[in-house]
Amino acid sequence: MEQQTLSRRLLSLDALRGFDMFFIMGGSSFFVALATLFPTSFFQTLAMQMEHVGWEGLRHQDTIFPLFLFIAGISFPFSLAKQQAEGRTDLQIYLKILRRGVLLVLLGCVYNGLLSFDFANMRYASVLARIGIAWMCAALLFVRFGRRTRVAITAGILIGYWLLMAFVPVPDAGGAGPFTFEGNWVGYIDRLLLPGHLYEGSFDPEGLLSTAPAIATAMLGMFTGEFVRSSRKGLTDTKKVLFLAVAGAVLLILGLAWNQFFPINKKLWSSSFVCVVAAYSVWMFALFYYIVDVLGFRRWAFFFQVIGINSITIYLAQHFINFSYTSNALFGGAIGLMPESAQPLCAAIGYIAVCWGFLYFLYRQRIFLKV
Repeated sequence: MEQQTLSRRLLSLDALRGFDMFFIMGGSSFFVALATLFPTSFFQTLAMQMEHVGWEGLRHQDTIFPLFLFIAGISFPFSLAKQQAEGRTDLQIYLKILRRGVLLVLLGCVYNGLLSFDFANMRYASVLARIGIAWMCAALLFVRFGRRTRVAITAGILIGYWLLMAFVPVPDAGGAGPFTFEGNWVGYIDRLLLPGHLYEGSFDPEGLLSTAPAIATAMLGMFTGEFVRSSRKGLTDTKKVLFLAVAGAVLLILGLAWNQFFPINKKLWSSSFVCVVAAYSVWMFALFYYIVDVLGFRRWAFFFQVIGINSITIYLAQHFINFSYTSNALFGGAIGLMPESAQPLCAAIGYIAVCWGFLYFLYRQRIFLKV
């Protein structure tokens, strides 16, 4: 933790990051509880979106992780420009990128139980490790290469990943298809190379090979940030939003078309998944950017900004701090007086309130976890 002064930044990025993390911070439970209180088809469908799909397909819950990585990509061109304006050398920038990537991998290991020292049974893959490695690789490519080369690299990653997964036979697959749980390259490489245990026994959704297309997710975010930073003549903020909307439509069409050959699958982080979720991410950013930064409607976004500024903090804190205990101690008595069908909703609101209050205290003290 460190004290810092909030610098000028796209407030829409903080708000969107906070909106994304809201679902990790109890938002998903909130919508599930709504379906308990109002058991209509609409709310039940909404509650279903708060669950991951088993294998192929896409629900809202499957967009949370890639959207966060996409947002990390958007912010990097702004961070890079600031570092270059401060006179930092390429070596200093490279070292900072590497430090951040390694630190996120380390935090992921701590999250998974590194300090228990049970190395043989620990899970080494993690959400934070994927963010760290994918963002780090994308950032190094962004600094090193020009736009056309980066576009070619991104396309090469997605196409190459598809060709490998679809057309190169997996040893000892036992006749299972290339995109099945049992017969894919992602699981095979993790079983071969990853130490410790895998999240699903013989497969890890944050494993080694599927980190490659996650680099493309971060790169697409960086292209978005680079475009928004553009100061080309005649390119107004409103036009930028329109261009982003069109780019999202192109990505969606590409992803849905690719889905016919390489199914949308978060656990495999398939190329079609990258395109479809990038479309969602571009549209969400365009919406937040237009409302918050272009139109200047900011007050409503403060709730999400408090979460977004300390997003890694709340992700880690929920693992190490028992917010449920605090919420129950503060609101448990009142919740018990509510009708049974309303209690899950009230409990979810109480949990969110405690987490947000914790983050607001850090915000007021200007304390942020800077990784």
